[in-house]
Amino acid sequence: MAEGVGYYTDEHVARAIVRGLRQRGVRVLTASEADMLGASDVEHLKLATARELVVFTQDDDFLRLHANGQEHSGIVYAAQQASIGTIVSGLMLIHQVLAPNEMRNHVEFL
Repeated sequence: MAEGVGYYTDEHVARAIVRGLRQRGVRVLTASEADMLGASDVEHLKLATARELVVFTQDDDFLRLHANGQEHSGIVYAAQQASIGTIVSGLMLIHQVLAPNEMRNHVEFL
């Protein structure tokens, strides 16, 4: 079976989400770890694409970039009020059932 998707998290994602994914063996890179704090959303998408990571965000600006045709390796969006448990479960499901190539220029909503 192919390796599931890995994630790139923007700077506003709770550490508990990152920790939960890593505890389950998922590859995660945070904006902080990538020295991308304060970078534009387009720069975040470009970095994630270069590293073949799906962006996980709760910032709807990424949805606008997708709608405007910005290329990316995938975006997973969750509303601000979504619980950490719901987010981790949803991200794990995507990780388990979708290959990185299936997420290219695709958006999933949690």
